[in-house]
Amino acid sequence: MTTPTGPRGGRRLVHPDEQVRLVAKIARMYHERGMRQADIAAELHISQPRVSRLLKRAVELGIVRTTVSVPPGVHTDLEEALEERYGLTEAVVAGVGDDELAERSLGAAAAVYLETTLIGGDTIGVSSWSATLLAAVEAMRPATSRVADHVVQLVGGVGDPRVQVEASRLLSTFATATGAEPIFLPAPGLLGSASARASLMADESVGQVTTLWKSLTTAIVGIGALEPSPLLESSGNGIQREDQEELRSLGGVGDVCLRFFDADGEHVASALDERIIGISPADLRAVPRRIGVAGGLRKAAAIRGALTGGWVNVLVTDVAAARALVEQ
Repeated sequence: MTTPTGPRGGRRLVHPDEQVRLVAKIARMYHERGMRQADIAAELHISQPRVSRLLKRAVELGIVRTTVSVPPGVHTDLEEALEERYGLTEAVVAGVGDDELAERSLGAAAAVYLETTLIGGDTIGVSSWSATLLAAVEAMRPATSRVADHVVQLVGGVGDPRVQVEASRLLSTFATATGAEPIFLPAPGLLGSASARASLMADESVGQVTTLWKSLTTAIVGIGALEPSPLLESSGNGIQREDQEELRSLGGVGDVCLRFFDADGEHVASALDERIIGISPADLRAVPRRIGVAGGLRKAAAIRGALTGGWVNVLVTDVAAARALVEQ
């Protein structure tokens, strides 16, 4: 390697050790002393393009190495492992402590994810009976501008009057936080018979909501185990013991929007489907972004089935569930 003209007008050879010394010197000036490339060039009497080239060389030689120090409580390794294993668009892993804080921690993590990824123009479907989703929308800070056009219930939100207020609050609070128009589904999620469902599905007010399901750009759902959550059960929309036993005998492990699936994520078709007023499996899995919020070892099998079957392609979960999903 040569340098510019020497003292006698010729070109002198630069020893490799001298070149390395210069690379290291420039690297320290730039990275440790915080000098600008133009100032380094002026001080060393070399061109700025050469400073830039030698800084790149410092990386190639291993003189400068980039390290990322992950703060405590951040689990990017688990997130990347989940994304790779299940083909997820994104995974968010919350550091959850005891069970009492799990719901709040998952909700806070989901709130931050939604705040940073909702940028406007979305029609968002939201499942109705999820305490974790309610915690998420309550933790959201109101957007300074409108970040969604409509938020739509994906499952009938009518139930026991003492509990129905929770489903209504979930949708209305989310609509307020995003500036969207809330669209309620004026029907129970689970009816007593197929004929009762058929009658309600023919109602114009219900039909106006269900037609919007095919135009959703995002869905935000909980992932349930075979046994209904306390909120769902108290609403009157939880499945009965005999239905649970039938689904279990068919291999059911969990549900999204009352649509049950087995360990491989395949939809478990049963007579229960004819009594549900909620988005169909086909319509749900056609939504471009499907965000599932669920955690806890109790739900690990259900979450795994939801991921394997493509019911969700974004997951917000906790450390315990994430490790179980990656290791098994």
